[in-house]
Amino acid sequence: MTQHVEVSDDLWNEFHRVVNMSSRELQDWLRTRSAHEDSEELPDHAGSQTGRQVLAVLQKRRVDLTTEDEHTMRKVVDRVHAERGVDMEPKAGQENWRHRLMTIGHDPLKPVD
Repeated sequence: MTQHVEVSDDLWNEFHRVVNMSSRELQDWLRTRSAHEDSEELPDHAGSQTGRQVLAVLQKRRVDLTTEDEHTMRKVVDRVHAERGVDMEPKAGQENWRHRLMTIGHDPLKPVD
């Protein structure tokens, strides 16, 4: 049986602040990113493992989060802050940088609340 964990308010709020793509936007992006000329991955297998984990977290209620979900949330928050710094104003960068962040639910061109 999966162990549920109580995620702190700070982590919950910061995760939902930096993940500024909706679950639908992220799901569509992961499918687009995984589509290749020769083949397309199954929808449930599209994108990176971290991207799929972020999508799973977005689709859960807070009381249903697991230890793995909490780890994913911390990882994503840390990664976005490392890539963006403290200035989270919308900005353009190299296309591959933006696409890399989008695979974890953060679009640098969208405003962050």
